[in-house]
Amino acid sequence: MPDIPLLRSLPRSVAPLVAALAGALATLGAAAAPLRAQSVPTLPPVASATTGRAVTDSAAGALDPSLRPTVPYVSRFRSTRDSVAHERTREAAARTSALRVLVLLEDRQLAVMQGEDTLMVAPIAVGMDTTINWGSRSWTFETPRGSRRVLRKEKDPVWVPPEWHYVEVAQKRGLKLAHLKAGRAVRLADGRTLTIRNGRVGVVADGAFAALPADEEIVFDGTLFVPPLGTANRRIPGELGRFKLDLGNGYLLHGTPYQDSIGDAATHGCVRLYDEDIEWLYDNVPVGTPVFIF
Repeated sequence: MPDIPLLRSLPRSVAPLVAALAGALATLGAAAAPLRAQSVPTLPPVASATTGRAVTDSAAGALDPSLRPTVPYVSRFRSTRDSVAHERTREAAARTSALRVLVLLEDRQLAVMQGEDTLMVAPIAVGMDTTINWGSRSWTFETPRGSRRVLRKEKDPVWVPPEWHYVEVAQKRGLKLAHLKAGRAVRLADGRTLTIRNGRVGVVADGAFAALPADEEIVFDGTLFVPPLGTANRRIPGELGRFKLDLGNGYLLHGTPYQDSIGDAATHGCVRLYDEDIEWLYDNVPVGTPVFIF
């Protein structure tokens, strides 16, 4: 991987930004054998893409107050198990000196570190920590604490909405929910037919098929229809921004068109970043890099 230049030209008088783990790392003792990501050269300190401040050493102090979230985060654990996961992950991050990504839930910030150097700090949006129920199923939208790795990276990712997306939309709009199936048409109240042809959902009227917009919900007769996987109506470009880093089990670091959500507890479990910050991660964090969420 090539050397990483400063994202912005900065005067030397700019006060250095200090990483959030400073006190924790100092108290946890000497580092053990590091986890290994792909072969990565020593990286020069860089600037936070969204603040333009230089990021150098993480020797002491707390996060720059100007980078703290505007909406306070209430630290809470659902169980003792959750609390233990937090502490174990924090300690694992402290024992690791290789290039690593830290997701700090309470501060709603992400930091990239190598050794004791903080290479990049960025504000993030995290899981909203709510639960929805539908019949016998339930989904809890939280960013899970624990140790993960970057499994793959993708440019211009396409979002495939999971089942909970349609449940959430139906609940918010007071709609019923039904699933469309290939080869099985649905008769609508106005006499038209809702069906699937060539991977597109559309309506048939007087024998003519008209495809529905792929980026809109399918709502007829007070019912939200869930398009099948593999159809164009189940693929939404742009929803994840221009880049994503896949952490497995449906959890991603990704961009977002909802820039105002950064700094809030606003996601369904993923970590959202500003466009320039996720692009920096895409360019400079290799597949295999450990990610510590706590």
